[in-house]
Amino acid sequence: MITTKPTVFQEIENIIEQLNVNTIAEERKDILQPLIDFIQQKVESQATIRINFICTHNSRRSHLSQIWAQTIAQYYNIKNVHCYSAGTEATALFPMVAKTLENTGFNITKLSNDNNPVYSIKYSDNEQPIIGFSKTLDNTFNPKSNFAAVMTCSQADGGCPFIAGAEKRIPITFEDPKVFDNTPQQAEKYQERSLQIATEMLYVFSQIKN
Repeated sequence: MITTKPTVFQEIENIIEQLNVNTIAEERKDILQPLIDFIQQKVESQATIRINFICTHNSRRSHLSQIWAQTIAQYYNIKNVHCYSAGTEATALFPMVAKTLENTGFNITKLSNDNNPVYSIKYSDNEQPIIGFSKTLDNTFNPKSNFAAVMTCSQADGGCPFIAGAEKRIPITFEDPKVFDNTPQQAEKYQERSLQIATEMLYVFSQIKN
């Protein structure tokens, strides 16, 4: 197992250390296994690890998955991991996602104020920030080949049977917190989904061996 050498912000490290991978059901671990296998194979061949998390609107689940995967790869000091996100259409990174991450210890800076704002999302003092905004699969921000396409919603999974350039297509779908928008449970449910994704990404990267 990779030796833990945390270089993420202390508040984020504290959250990660409170996550319990034993809460993940065995059938869910089976769903996560293809992603573990993809990363492990890349580590063993000393190749760059590119993972593109894909959802319909690239507004909620795909961003949470991208950001937690990149952060936890850094937490475990796994090198050459580059995480991306995309949608089958572009909308905007939903503000509650940014707020949820900020409440978890991420340093969020809004870089633009148009209909699809761009965010700088920092998880470590010394690592480049993740640039978060809604984008389609063909956006130049995303890799064109040699990546795993992780489908984070059932609609994108069903609607995109083929992802151009992907080495592997892996469905790991999450329930959409959008159903709680404009309800008293909104903040709670976004935090719940964020921590579920964090826990599952923690499990994935904890299984990687040198």
